[in-house]
Amino acid sequence: MIQNLKVYDSHCHFPNSGDWFPDYQWGKATEFGTEGSRNHGDIWRKAYNFPEADKPLDDDMAMADLWLDDMDSKGLDKIVFVSGGGNERLSKIISRHPGRFYGYAHHHPDSPNAAEELEKAVDIYGMKGYKILGPLVDSPLSDKKYYPLWEICQEKNIPVLIHYGLLGAAGGVAEAVNISPLSIAGASLDFPKVNFIVPHFGCTHIGDLLQLCWTRPNVYVDSSGSNQWVRWMPYRLTLEDVIRKFIETVGPGRIMFSTDSSWMPRGFATTYLDEQHKLFRFLGLSEEDLTKVFSGNIANLLNL
Repeated sequence: MIQNLKVYDSHCHFPNSGDWFPDYQWGKATEFGTEGSRNHGDIWRKAYNFPEADKPLDDDMAMADLWLDDMDSKGLDKIVFVSGGGNERLSKIISRHPGRFYGYAHHHPDSPNAAEELEKAVDIYGMKGYKILGPLVDSPLSDKKYYPLWEICQEKNIPVLIHYGLLGAAGGVAEAVNISPLSIAGASLDFPKVNFIVPHFGCTHIGDLLQLCWTRPNVYVDSSGSNQWVRWMPYRLTLEDVIRKFIETVGPGRIMFSTDSSWMPRGFATTYLDEQHKLFRFLGLSEEDLTKVFSGNIANLLNL
């Protein structure tokens, strides 16, 4: 809790020694010349005074227990892991601490039997949502071939969280068919009872996300991560500017707090909680609206 507000982190990744998204193809590694280039990852870590990441434990249950201890020490009530090395693996992790851990299916929408896998993830593995990396999907996400997935989401009443915008740093994905949240405009219109979540306030595609939210009341946003993308916009923009814009337009009923936390020993990134809580307070949200942002909205979407 923070000042008597329950805190649910709606977007984290369970650490592992392998790949968070094992069936996604990240492309061929590229060797870049580094002369004159800043190490932005190192700058980010030092700016937030984060420790260097430990190698994840090979014992998933021991790592899960470490995460629970970290949550308890920092007052975090519930956590949603949107990835964790495959659906079956993540299901075992969330079952370790029911009522505290929740998970999303996170297989590629073009993987074999993707719809059946999603149904299995919900009915057998207990997943509460579906996570997709938009820039790594080659067809528009409003293509009719993905409608069986959205039909399952509608039937099971689970949200779909789709990462849009840049993926990675040097050598990452900067352009793609699904780089903008507007790629889901068609599907979100055809499936008005499916709730779509766009993380990181749209990650450099804030204008497209605002237009989408204006016309689609079933589109939500999450606040995950440090949101350092604001520093790479061609005009001056701060996190306070972004939060203010979404409060004034989308409103607190469709904004969800999250941190994108993953590795130990950092664990739950309390510095993001402190920063965002301060900004929401300064921008005049009532206690009722703060409750929506920090726990209520995600609790409603996941039927907690």
